[in-house]
Amino acid sequence: MQLPALSPRRLAGVTAIACAAALAPGAALAATASPACRTDPVIAYVVNPASGTVTPIRTATNTALKAIKVGFAPLAIAITPSGKTAYVADALLNAVTPISTATGAAGKPIGAGEGPQVIAITPNGRTAYVVNTGPGTVTPIFTATNKAGKPIRVGGTPFDIAITPNGRTAYVANSGSGTVTPISTATNKAGKPIHVGLSASAIMITPNGRTAYVVDEGFGTVTPISTATNTAGKPIKIPHSSSYSPDGVPGQRLIVSTPNGKTVYVASQSAGTVTPISTATNKAGKPIKVGKDPFALAITPNGKVVEVVNQASGTVTPIFTAVNRAGQAITVGSTPWAIAITPNGKTAYVVNNGSDTVTPISIVTGRAGTAISVGSGPVAIALTR
Repeated sequence: MQLPALSPRRLAGVTAIACAAALAPGAALAATASPACRTDPVIAYVVNPASGTVTPIRTATNTALKAIKVGFAPLAIAITPSGKTAYVADALLNAVTPISTATGAAGKPIGAGEGPQVIAITPNGRTAYVVNTGPGTVTPIFTATNKAGKPIRVGGTPFDIAITPNGRTAYVANSGSGTVTPISTATNKAGKPIHVGLSASAIMITPNGRTAYVVDEGFGTVTPISTATNTAGKPIKIPHSSSYSPDGVPGQRLIVSTPNGKTVYVASQSAGTVTPISTATNKAGKPIKVGKDPFALAITPNGKVVEVVNQASGTVTPIFTAVNRAGQAITVGSTPWAIAITPNGKTAYVVNNGSDTVTPISIVTGRAGTAISVGSGPVAIALTR
């Protein structure tokens, strides 16, 4: 499936959704019912840009529910910590559509900047920050009113955003200018840009909030930034791309951290490797060979397994963090694009852009289940919990 020119995804998953209305005793839940009226605790929301829809999936039964119409080219999704609202960015509509998870109904689109493609929500759920790649801005949306605030100027071609665990600062990785822009969430003012390299493809903040790690895959580095001082440390070398342009798409999850914050894992697409980095020493370990074009990473809640999506191979490779070794590759659908893991750590859901499906994988057995049909050209997924 051919994607729109602007095509990213943003991985997000948060808190549980309560059923809005009680089911009659003994009543069965129809496959087309609202995602809120369910008996299982986790719903996966899959973004389908070519269909202009979001497909909810009931994870207890791996059943797709009724698709929700959201716009022209939805590309990214994030869910509030309360689980009440999912926000979907549409790069052609230049807007963000809120979805009530209680009813499955889409609300009125909220205007953002040109080409909104990445969303992050503060831990308190009060503000959704929308990255607009076209004008190089970030638009805050106040979730209590679904009103957009004044766009915040950041760097050139912002590619990713991460918010500190205390919710005080949002860090925006600017691919076009090789900088990271800190934004105070209290004032929505941008701070002084932090220079990190030729580009900034992805960003992640450690669980203790002390360090932001910024990937510049084209240059083959990961730069640590101290969040206390907003200063960049010495770049850490990783296998790099053959060119200096950023590899991938906005919001692509190229880097993850173990829950204890001791190790981060970084994908190098051109090299087909994932590199572990010790956060205590900022030293890179031996790259771990995975499949072709590792495109997205997800880590289990217990930190024992990193699941690596290999786009060109059509596989997912598990990495066992205790020994930093890759397990047997798992075949999924065509052109896998995104991945999310359930809060209980039992199942990974892989979005297959080329086959319009989502493949569930058992983390314990390493086996893929039956593919679930969704909309056209899926690129993003978010799970409630």
